[in-house]
Amino acid sequence: MYVFSTGHWISRIVSHMSGKSFQCKGIDGSKSRRGAIFTPHGNIETPFFMPIATRAAVKTLSSVDIEHLGSPILLSNTFHLMLRPGMDVMKEMGGLHAFMGWNGAILTDSGGFQVFSLANRKKITEENVVFQSPIDGSRQILNPELSMRIQRTLGSDIMMCFDDVIGLPAPHKNVEEAMERSLRWAKRCKVEFEQTREGSLNPNAQLFGIIQGGTSEDLRKRSAEGLLKIGFDGYAIGGLSVGEPFEDALHTLDVLMPLLPESKPRYFMGGAQPDQLIEYVRRGVDMFDCVLPTRNARHGHLYRFVHTDLTKRNFFEVINITNEQYKYSKTPLVEHIEGDSISTELSRFTLGYLRHLFSINEVLAYRLATMANVRFYLDLMRQIRMAIKEGQI
Repeated sequence: MYVFSTGHWISRIVSHMSGKSFQCKGIDGSKSRRGAIFTPHGNIETPFFMPIATRAAVKTLSSVDIEHLGSPILLSNTFHLMLRPGMDVMKEMGGLHAFMGWNGAILTDSGGFQVFSLANRKKITEENVVFQSPIDGSRQILNPELSMRIQRTLGSDIMMCFDDVIGLPAPHKNVEEAMERSLRWAKRCKVEFEQTREGSLNPNAQLFGIIQGGTSEDLRKRSAEGLLKIGFDGYAIGGLSVGEPFEDALHTLDVLMPLLPESKPRYFMGGAQPDQLIEYVRRGVDMFDCVLPTRNARHGHLYRFVHTDLTKRNFFEVINITNEQYKYSKTPLVEHIEGDSISTELSRFTLGYLRHLFSINEVLAYRLATMANVRFYLDLMRQIRMAIKEGQI
């Protein structure tokens, strides 16, 4: 559940919203919203960004690093953890939280997008997706029921329905078939989710449905209406950031947002540059994930604030730290902030030093760059929440 209020909203949540798991409210005249999601592993202020720990780790960072960076939630993946280390290991280790030493919340993707990414190494039927393991080529099966059972074994706080993802652009008929199949699979997910609640590692986990339908208004509406009839704890917008123009993604959100209940969180799945993320927030989205900060960091691309006015598109820049111009740079990697342990650590290192680490292929370069980029995205969300509170977004 998602709960909302304005003003002294945190105190009212704590004192009056016990037993509920979601609260939110938008600023008058704006679709942007502030609020909180309640999970068994902590409460999360919205809007928020989830660093991606696909295989039980954010690449180059530990759970302690992420904790110090201030993220209350991570995203991990059903598909990859099913293959390695496997559910026998996960059961023995007591679930994903214990396995990776993480005390915050965890959202697990269902594996649908990863199956989509397998190209010709899969066969989709009404009952299952049969595919070849990208690790050893072995025959594997994934379906709605198995996805739910795996996520129960992982002990996720937020579980995602198993869906049929299709790349864009695609023929309308193919998009419709995938959307309808996703609806049928969502019903199966909900049944299995409820049947496996008792005795599970995290019985108070939440289940989100995923709206599909490409960029078709009709298909998106039908998908949303079908999911609302089934009933979920939150609603994700899937099947975007897969090749369509950014303007099409915005139009899809404009169509969908009025259909979704204000009392439920809205999750935009997939990539978003910082300025795009703000446009999604303006349309009422509460949750985000993205590989860009970690992936780009490993290529030496760093996100940095130019100024703090988020209403202007040029509030940030992306620099390539491997460029010659940074060879002699004494500019700190991040600005030091008193009492902030991460900024204290990162401000000790200059852009020139980081460029040197990349030039000699030192693995420390990836860690420092990743910390800086994840910090940027988390700090951006903090600024967005403040801007919503002050009526600026």
